[in-house]
Amino acid sequence: MSDSFSKARGDVGSGQETRITDTLLRRVAIVISSVFTIAIALLLGYILLGKVDYSLIPTIFPQFVDAYVLVLTIVGVSSVLSVSSGIFVGLARVSKTTLTNSIAAGYVQFFRGTPLLFQIFVIYFGIPTLWPGTFPIQDWGTPTAILALTLNHAAYVGEAIRGGIGAVPDGQMEAARSLGMGYVQAMREVVIPQAWRNALAAIGNDQIILVKDTSLLTVIAIPELIQQFRNVNSATFDPWTPLLLVAIAYLSITIPVGRLVEYLENRSEWGSERV
Repeated sequence: MSDSFSKARGDVGSGQETRITDTLLRRVAIVISSVFTIAIALLLGYILLGKVDYSLIPTIFPQFVDAYVLVLTIVGVSSVLSVSSGIFVGLARVSKTTLTNSIAAGYVQFFRGTPLLFQIFVIYFGIPTLWPGTFPIQDWGTPTAILALTLNHAAYVGEAIRGGIGAVPDGQMEAARSLGMGYVQAMREVVIPQAWRNALAAIGNDQIILVKDTSLLTVIAIPELIQQFRNVNSATFDPWTPLLLVAIAYLSITIPVGRLVEYLENRSEWGSERV
């Protein structure tokens, strides 16, 4: 009996130590996060109140609006093309045909294994030299941006789709085939909708990265947001005022995209159980 009583006391003591440790860790986390938040708020306040020249904003604002519209156009076209192409890449990655699977795997390995900046250079500087005679496209910058972003992010979307298909239980395909559906019909009506739901978060994150990747286009003199920052900074030696506009511009794109992905995730889970 005494042994049982001692064991019970030991269990209670161990539980109390665990609760104390958890409470201590929680308090430390709160202190660290609070200090970090206050430090960031003070830094932002110092920059906004002491470093930003608000009288300069009306002068440079129009060129940032033009850059913003250009970025939106590039992002919109590249996003649609990369997701559409990525679906086919993902289907090719799970194909039982060796040639199709191998080509898709090679495509994914190349575009995931080399930097996007390298791919931009290959398309912008390399492709015109392969054309016999004079290259027919005079303004090759914007097509390069769309092509590079599409090819790069289609590889990532394809891998997300492949993972989404892999997460669908095999019984779903078997059940669809037992109902008389062909392979293509079963993929289209049963497997792919579930795979899309599984891959949606990864695809959404990739599209946010696509928005930020447009900053690399400054290396080929696309008049996007970072290029406008460089122009203003070179002329005024004021980095913080144009940086403020750049930050606002990017956040005004990435935050709605994130919200849209959350909305689509919630809509796609209407038939699943929620804990």
